[in-house]
Amino acid sequence: MIVLFPTYARRLPDGRWAARVEGMVTRPLPEKSRRRTLAVAVLRRLLDLDEGQLESEIFRRRAEAFLFQRVAGRRVGIRVAGRDVTVAQTDKAGHFRAEIELDDGAVAAAGRRVECAAEADPAEEPPVGGPAGGVIECVEGSGASVISDIDDTVKVTNVADRRELLRNTLLREFFPVPGMADVFRGWRDAGTAFHYVSASPWQLSPCLCGFLAAAGLPAGSMHLKLFRLKDSTPLRRLPSRKRSKRRVIEQIMADFPGRRFLLVGDSGERDPEVYAAVAKRRPAQVAGIAIRLVAAHAPAHKVRERLAALGRKLPAGGLTVFETPEELAARHGLSNAFW
Repeated sequence: MIVLFPTYARRLPDGRWAARVEGMVTRPLPEKSRRRTLAVAVLRRLLDLDEGQLESEIFRRRAEAFLFQRVAGRRVGIRVAGRDVTVAQTDKAGHFRAEIELDDGAVAAAGRRVECAAEADPAEEPPVGGPAGGVIECVEGSGASVISDIDDTVKVTNVADRRELLRNTLLREFFPVPGMADVFRGWRDAGTAFHYVSASPWQLSPCLCGFLAAAGLPAGSMHLKLFRLKDSTPLRRLPSRKRSKRRVIEQIMADFPGRRFLLVGDSGERDPEVYAAVAKRRPAQVAGIAIRLVAAHAPAHKVRERLAALGRKLPAGGLTVFETPEELAARHGLSNAFW
């Protein structure tokens, strides 16, 4: 199977666009393989699943996203805006990446959302299925952008509770945080670009893209985490700390030095600290930080004290803590100086 990740393109000084195409090539684990049997057994124990839950459509679909073998060294043909542009090769993790250039006419004709496709060389073994489609978001060099977390920021996940995290990931339909889509759509309609940076694993990319569309959240580039499924510990690393998040955010900002960014996240993990570190390094680009207050292991007053301490290290008004989308919209509405 081939999956293309949502990426972005940036405008070059000569008017053309520099774009990155990224994806992953995998094939399902054999039904009777030891790895599949062991992984399902561990998931069953972790989640205390009965036979009905094991056979549910949601569980089977989500679990399949993790029960695969990575296909390394596979050549992948890439087609963008209806023409063949290059051939990439998968690395040891099954990922591939290609840097390409687009002319402005093709981008304008596509309405700034350029379609791309990838197909593995059919002459090579093992077979990995047919072509996959994706989208490149073309973002101008100036304007407003939102960098947003996903879990517990726009999607109800309950990262603080491992059992609930896994159940919300594998057993339940994804559910949006009420009201956040309305705020995000308002920003989108005003011309804001979006980048979703999350510790969720790349395996969930297709599910998360479907969730964004179904919830009415704006499309954008997606930057997830490389996740390796261990035979004995499937999904135990899912809620791990976001070590690479700061690096990804700073790369996005470096690619768009003329844009201003609002960083949106939640208080459940390390978003506030990561965002504050980015703001310290790039104060001219960070227009503000908005943190949704969520349940955590620590008492609520301790969480607020932690956030208040961070806020004192930022410029006045640099940190907004909100519980409802209405509070977020009031602080960063479309008529606000941020835009």
